[in-house]
Amino acid sequence: MHEEGLTPTRKLIISLLIIITLLVGGTIGLSILEGLHVIDALYMTIITISTVGFGEVKTLSSSGRVFIMILIVFSVATVALSASALGQFILEGQLRKIMGRRKMQTKIKKISKHCIIAGFGRVGRQVVEVFLQRKVPFVVIEKDNAALNQLDAEGHLYVEGTATEDDALLSAGVERAKVLVSTLPEESDNVYLALTARHMNSKLHIICRADNPSGETKLKRAGANYVVSPHILGGLRMAMASLRPHVVDFMQMTTAGGSEIGIEEIEVPENSNLKHKSLIESKIKSEFGVTVIGIKKKSGDMKINPPPDEVVEGGDILLLVGTSDQLENFTSRLS
Repeated sequence: MHEEGLTPTRKLIISLLIIITLLVGGTIGLSILEGLHVIDALYMTIITISTVGFGEVKTLSSSGRVFIMILIVFSVATVALSASALGQFILEGQLRKIMGRRKMQTKIKKISKHCIIAGFGRVGRQVVEVFLQRKVPFVVIEKDNAALNQLDAEGHLYVEGTATEDDALLSAGVERAKVLVSTLPEESDNVYLALTARHMNSKLHIICRADNPSGETKLKRAGANYVVSPHILGGLRMAMASLRPHVVDFMQMTTAGGSEIGIEEIEVPENSNLKHKSLIESKIKSEFGVTVIGIKKKSGDMKINPPPDEVVEGGDILLLVGTSDQLENFTSRLS
């Protein structure tokens, strides 16, 4: 096999095998030619291969000296090969890492209206899984090495750094982003991140994690649009599961990825043919099989279970329930 066909890893393995072969062969050869004990023969072989210049155990015979000279020639060639393979292995690994980071930065610079996820802990991983299912573009900001290795292995776009720092947010494209999801465990970090991100992008929709009710007020003052407490939501869901298990089953069906039934929201364009029509006139249910369970009016008012004569206006946000195909069909037609 030609040398250019060998990878740096294989070169390293071959070099190690040759060194082991030299050690074993040198030990056996000196034991036979000079009658040395195995330990003395191994010692002589090691100082010969390493060229440290320590004294010989005994004066060698002519045949022993010839054997040592051959051993030295092979040792020098092997050490040179090992050093070359090790250098190439390190260099190519670093180059691969640098090129990978540059390629990723180029991809991040090209995306817009994406989501930024601050933190790749337990909560952040759940957010990533949902975004992957919904094919939502996202960039993760993380500083933990183990989490970074996982992000790299899974091929996700990420920025290495602290989410509360301006440089990390800028690298993640905060000025072009649509949503920021902060899953940081510390409340102070979430507050500071909300303040910083809001200053950098006034139109950014910011969702923050809070572990206690008192943090919700602080986060909203800092600029968060929505605050989620995983502990409170988990407790409420457990309570609902004990009181209304079928309702929880339905909610799980509509929110879990891979289910045929789903809940979607879509904004009515100003030039839509639904504008100024009532729900019954729009034939959303009869033509598309989609049920409107809520309308958030352009004024900000939320109407739950709107009546058939409720008029749809441009800028309203419709909350819809239907199968994946029904929702996709209606969304594409409305767009």
